[in-house]
Amino acid sequence: MVSLEIQGNTRSDVGKKGSATDRKNGLIPAVLYGGKDVKHFTVTHASVKGIIYTPDFKLAKINLAGETYTAILKQVQFHPVTDQVIHIDFLRLIDKTPIKVDVPLRFKGVSPGVKVGGKLIQQVRKIRIKTLPESLVDELHADISSLDLGQSLRVKDVVIPGGIEILNNPATPVALIEIPRALKAAAAAEAKLDQKKKK
Repeated sequence: MVSLEIQGNTRSDVGKKGSATDRKNGLIPAVLYGGKDVKHFTVTHASVKGIIYTPDFKLAKINLAGETYTAILKQVQFHPVTDQVIHIDFLRLIDKTPIKVDVPLRFKGVSPGVKVGGKLIQQVRKIRIKTLPESLVDELHADISSLDLGQSLRVKDVVIPGGIEILNNPATPVALIEIPRALKAAAAAEAKLDQKKKK
């Protein structure tokens, strides 16, 4: 699992006025929940951009007042006009306590359909899973090496490591090998030719 070290500074004023002051000073208000205590703190934009603006799933190692907490990014609030990050929620990982997260779906293998000119269309980019922190993975895989033109893979075809439950509908398509127009046209022309020959 890839993790990102984040230095946080404990907040004393957690009200709206304090949040506004923090933002004016270039800091982002954040909260860490999970377990008995809720921690309010601030982070810099530079320290969290590597976990916000990425398609990858990463753990956060948050350093607060000499303590380090392992967490996942739960929610990011953006300013509706400027798109600046205005608040972040982190969820602390606690052993033996199940969590629900979205992890990227990657494909393995080479599709025979792609080899003959088809196009791989990824219809689902993230899979929602339920697992314990000790079984957490940063991505799931689906094998496309048997996919021919016009064929698809579904959620039920995704490889699941031990200790992980997929929460998506098993029948949801995750990948499709699209038949290009040129191949469709060639197939139609060939079918017409076959019909003429039969006549």
